[in-house]
Amino acid sequence: MTVLEDRITMAESDNTRWLDDMFERLEKMPVPEGFKVEIVEGTVYMSPQRNAHWQIILTLIKVLMGRFGTDVQMVSDVRIDFPGHRNGLAPDVAKLRDGAAPDAKGRWSPGDVEFIAEVISKDTARNDYGPKKTAYALAEIPVYLIVDPYLGKCRLFTQPKDGDYLTDTAVTFGGEVDMTTSLGLTLKTDDFLRD
Repeated sequence: MTVLEDRITMAESDNTRWLDDMFERLEKMPVPEGFKVEIVEGTVYMSPQRNAHWQIILTLIKVLMGRFGTDVQMVSDVRIDFPGHRNGLAPDVAKLRDGAAPDAKGRWSPGDVEFIAEVISKDTARNDYGPKKTAYALAEIPVYLIVDPYLGKCRLFTQPKDGDYLTDTAVTFGGEVDMTTSLGLTLKTDDFLRD
C-alpha cells in the first residue's frame, strides 16, 4: 500500500466508527414516528414523510418489482455509507445488483447499488441536489433519480464521472422518464402526487 492508500483507508475507518457511534446514539433518541434520519456530511437530518412522498416511493417500488420481479433486491430508508466525509445516507429507494449481500455488520456496499431515487422533502432538498448527488456520483451509482413533488418534476442523472453526472434530464410530472438504456424501463409519472 502507498501512503495515500493508507490515509484513505484510515479516513474511511474513522468515518465508519464515527457514523456507527452517531447512529447508535440516534437509535436511543425518541425520534418521532414517520421521520427519516440520515447523516449528510456529518450533519444529522430528520425529515418527515408526507403522503405524497410515501406514495411516490411506493410507486417506484412497484415499478421496480414489475420490471425485475418481486424478489428484486431493494432497500428503502436503510443506511448505506457513501464516499465523502461522514455520509451515512438512507436513500428513499435503492436497487441493489443481483447477488449483492450485506457485510458482516449487515450493511450494504455502495458498490452494490445500481439505482437510487430520492423524493424531495422541503427542508432537505439541497442535500439531494448537492452533497448526496456528489456522494452517489463518487460511488459511481449508474442511475440517480430525484423526484420533486413541490415542483412537479423529476431529474434523472446518469453516467457518473469524477464526482458528478454527465447526463441530467428533466421531466415534468405527466411525462415519462426514459431509463431504457440504464435499467430497461420507462417510468410514467402521471400519478405522482404534488405537494
